[in-house]
Amino acid sequence: MSGFIEVEVVYALAHHQDMVPLSLPEGATAREAVEASGLLLKYPDIDPGGRNKLGIHARPARPDTVLRNGDRVEIYRPLIADPKAVRKKRAEEGKAMKKGGGPAQEA
Repeated sequence: MSGFIEVEVVYALAHHQDMVPLSLPEGATAREAVEASGLLLKYPDIDPGGRNKLGIHARPARPDTVLRNGDRVEIYRPLIADPKAVRKKRAEEGKAMKKGGGPAQEA
């Protein structure tokens, strides 16, 4: 074994994404990959493990997760709205619109 792994760190913005391929020593963590990618310098608002959650191949991961060869570390942007609250609001609006059924049509 070479002692190094090949990984990719990805940060997606609204209209483009930055992908940084890296070669890291075996045993490197997701946080170390993000730090080595240079994305923290380019986007200082990134807070890995804090405001910005991390994932590996679309599955949530902790910053201290040890990476394997071929892993894709993803930096997620914070949610603008809570999905549960949005669904609940839509459901309530749908129920309110259906109540009463409106005027009956003449046959």
